[in-house]
Amino acid sequence: METPIEQPIQKVVEVCLLAGKIMLESGAETYRVEDTMTRIATAFGLPESHSFVMPTGIIFQPDGGDSAKLNRIMERTTNLRKVDAVNAISRQLCNGELSIIDAVKSLHKIDKEGSDYSIRLQITAASIASACFAIMFKGSWQDFIPAMISGGLGYLFFIYFHRLVKVKFFAELIASFCIGIVSFILTSVGLGQSVDIIIIGSVMPLVPGLLITNAVRDLMAGHLVSGVSRGVEAFLTAFAIGAGVAIVFIIL
Repeated sequence: METPIEQPIQKVVEVCLLAGKIMLESGAETYRVEDTMTRIATAFGLPESHSFVMPTGIIFQPDGGDSAKLNRIMERTTNLRKVDAVNAISRQLCNGELSIIDAVKSLHKIDKEGSDYSIRLQITAASIASACFAIMFKGSWQDFIPAMISGGLGYLFFIYFHRLVKVKFFAELIASFCIGIVSFILTSVGLGQSVDIIIIGSVMPLVPGLLITNAVRDLMAGHLVSGVSRGVEAFLTAFAIGAGVAIVFIIL
């Protein structure tokens, strides 16, 4: 196996940017992305490299006087398995257990992988979570099935409209509106007892819990740009959910 120091800078930069891109798109914290990129660069003889990570892009300056590289981040989701896989590759690189060529192949393979879970399984999980949240928020067992139906349909609408519109805000707004409509219909025909509890439980799968956690973590760590950006993104999601439900209450 080639020693790390023998690798061309361009190849090391490619690995660092690809690893950072996958982690950031998969929901990793800013500090974790920067730390991983720095460790990989250091392992290949570039200890003075610098990285600046934001939710929408990565800027990486390799040691040795080369110009900085920019990688734009367009899509962000939550996939902790990908974060763990990239971390494992990073550790193998740092320990000299993996060649840089194999690392590039593995990272490209991870990057091309889709979600670990099928759409059917995601909707099923959202349905069960919605029903359980309705009970947790002191709903009656009469609200269990309506919350399951409303939450599942809401998540289905979210996935469908997100693919159609490509703007997450509108997909969340429409999904919340649909959850409100379905909840009102189910309670009006006697399938549910409390429309408020059913709606609250049903929108929980759309709530950006990880985004809020990462925003607070980034702010506390001093990554103000990333923290504020993630906070604004979480606020927009919360606003879309609230607006969608509020429209239902206004028109009905």
